[in-house]
Amino acid sequence: MPEQVQTPDWVKDAVFYQIFPDRFARSAALEAVKPRNLEPWDTPPTPRGYKGGDLLGVVEHLDHLISLGVTALYFCPIFQSASNHRYHTHDYYQVDPLLGGNAAFRRLLDEAHQRGLKIVLDGVFNHASRGFFYFNDILENGAASPYVDWFTVHGYPVGAYAEERPANYAAWWGLHALPQLNTYNPQVREYLMQVAEYWLTLGIDGWRLDVPQEITAPGFWEEFRRRVKAINPSAYIVGEIWQEATPYLRGDRFDGVMNYLFAEATLGFCGGPRVVARLAEGKGYNPAHVLDARGYAQRMEWLTNLYPWEIELTQMNLLDSHDTARAISLCGGDAASVRLATLLLLTFPGAPCLFQGDEIGQAGGVPDHDARRPFPWHARATWHMDVLNYHTALIALRKAHKPLRRGTYRAIYSDDAVYAFARQFNGVSIVVAVNVADEPRAVTLPVADLFVPRADLQVLYPGPDLFQWGIFEEGNTAGGQVLHGVLKLTLAARSGVVVGQT
Repeated sequence: MPEQVQTPDWVKDAVFYQIFPDRFARSAALEAVKPRNLEPWDTPPTPRGYKGGDLLGVVEHLDHLISLGVTALYFCPIFQSASNHRYHTHDYYQVDPLLGGNAAFRRLLDEAHQRGLKIVLDGVFNHASRGFFYFNDILENGAASPYVDWFTVHGYPVGAYAEERPANYAAWWGLHALPQLNTYNPQVREYLMQVAEYWLTLGIDGWRLDVPQEITAPGFWEEFRRRVKAINPSAYIVGEIWQEATPYLRGDRFDGVMNYLFAEATLGFCGGPRVVARLAEGKGYNPAHVLDARGYAQRMEWLTNLYPWEIELTQMNLLDSHDTARAISLCGGDAASVRLATLLLLTFPGAPCLFQGDEIGQAGGVPDHDARRPFPWHARATWHMDVLNYHTALIALRKAHKPLRRGTYRAIYSDDAVYAFARQFNGVSIVVAVNVADEPRAVTLPVADLFVPRADLQVLYPGPDLFQWGIFEEGNTAGGQVLHGVLKLTLAARSGVVVGQT
């Protein structure tokens, strides 16, 4: 383990937005060169169909992302592939032509950077596809292929399309379409390292790594980190690991992981019995496990002490993704559950990440393609504007107050339904309290070490134009006072509040 863990400073202040390129936006500028057999944008997606979203479509909607307040974009795979999600890589050096190719990516990168947006790409390095050149050569030439040891082949001919029988080669989850790369082979290893380096030299700001725990070759991820950081010391390396990831988060491999442990606990607390268990079946997390506020406090204490603090500040926190049901669907359509969970997401240590459409209340369940519905740009009447408003307000709140980005995290109160915590940075304190009960709750919070006696506090969120959620027992919605080292709050049913000194 490095003597001092170092993580990218910019990530600690970042708000991420995940884009599933086929479903985000389709540019009119590319319509003339698109294939004709695309699904209509406003129809339900299918497992194999393409909607035709592209990278110029993202460029055309950067203003929406800027107004929302996001500062970094994480893209699901963009490389050439014969699948709409593009986790079946054909060519790691070519952006998929349906997305506009390398030229469209160059323009996206330039336009995003001009607006101060970082770009993180999805690196699928554990497996490729049947169309990947090196595997295709084996399909053509069998045991005579010079690339047989790029994969683990158990017999010939390779039955890549004989899906009625088990694959006779190592494939991810046994899926014929996903031949697993032999990362013990030095040539394969070097190939993947050079892919990572190539896109970094073009200017990307980091890599999200797909199923990285599947790559077990000794030293692979340590070398990956060394070579990535040699090109850009501030590049972000984040792994898709759903469970505890201690071996990967000691400072010598990744800067963070997608924090499904946070999502699991937060949805289980805020959604409680409203969580639809069947929508999480077969996933790597269990948000249907109900937590009361005391249980949530214990879980958060464990989670915020699991890794070095520098890494806690660069975790990628989320409520949903392209691999899960949407939070609103998972919570049985209960808007308050998602609102409370979003409040916790935007005030928790680490970098919050929204999945495209979260900010307008987009729904979607299982199977996965249902959660990947196209963004309804031309159906604004379907947007939940209150959801957009509170996302925008909470992101602005996080950006305006450094304790919410860099501060320590400490629970100060919990009972069966109310949880309150403090974030502190350089002597400045902010308190967040949430009530998941179906009735108002009056609580007394110990804040003697957070605020000076008789400190005048302000409600930092929610603003009067959004929700009259929390009110001070001492004073009114405009402010309150710390008396005798305590702060008394009355929280409305299923509500939350953020207070602090301005």
